[in-house]
Amino acid sequence: MSEPVLEARGLTKRYGRVVALDNADFDLRENEILGVIGDNGAGKSTLIKALCGAVVPDGGEIRLGGKTVSFRSPLEARLAGIETVYQDLALSPALSIADNMFLGRELRKPGIMGSVFRGLDRTKMQKIAREKLSELGLMTIQNINQAVETLSGGQRQGVAVARAAAFGSRVVIMDEPTAALGVKESRRVLELMLDVKRRGLPIVLISHNMPHVFEVADRIHIHRLGKRIAVINPRDFSMSDAVAIMTGAMKPPAGVEA
Repeated sequence: MSEPVLEARGLTKRYGRVVALDNADFDLRENEILGVIGDNGAGKSTLIKALCGAVVPDGGEIRLGGKTVSFRSPLEARLAGIETVYQDLALSPALSIADNMFLGRELRKPGIMGSVFRGLDRTKMQKIAREKLSELGLMTIQNINQAVETLSGGQRQGVAVARAAAFGSRVVIMDEPTAALGVKESRRVLELMLDVKRRGLPIVLISHNMPHVFEVADRIHIHRLGKRIAVINPRDFSMSDAVAIMTGAMKPPAGVEA
């Protein structure tokens, strides 16, 4: 079995008397979609925030590509190749699609116009944005310069996914990507995730939507009381089994990795 792309061992995080992470482990393999499920308050959000630099754990170790890393901010994780698509999308509605794709990493014009006068190379950014949207089949969006606020919910999510796929060189983390979407738009986002996986990027999918998780995930990480209690194959277990393990109504089956 290949070495995990992203892994964590013994992560702990406390907020006063509340233990959010209790010696938690995590493994993401190459070329897979890993579903992460857990009841409210199980600690899965804190786990994901620790992996993408939004939370600094009190203890434990995170390894990316076999090397120990210590992220102090989401920017550090981003620079290491971990992109996160947040539930609120983290898009700026008044800016254009191209501007949102390059938000915080704008390209400067070559030569003195970029280095001294800080001019933006908008033509190049628009070209790359168009290419990335086309790769993911999102060029139903006609104008790369239209404001994000003019897009539908599914199109906005598509822009956020395209941005993550464009700049995530190692891992893409998706936090509840279909939570605010209708049936048709949710379907498109699931297809986008499979497209991203086919392009070689492993994905972490955090979701309360069990049918979606079971449809696209290769493995499912079940989080309970601050730690991983099981990793199951969705082809071997039912949704009701997963819910029972998640809530403590059923013990994790013997022989299932944890």
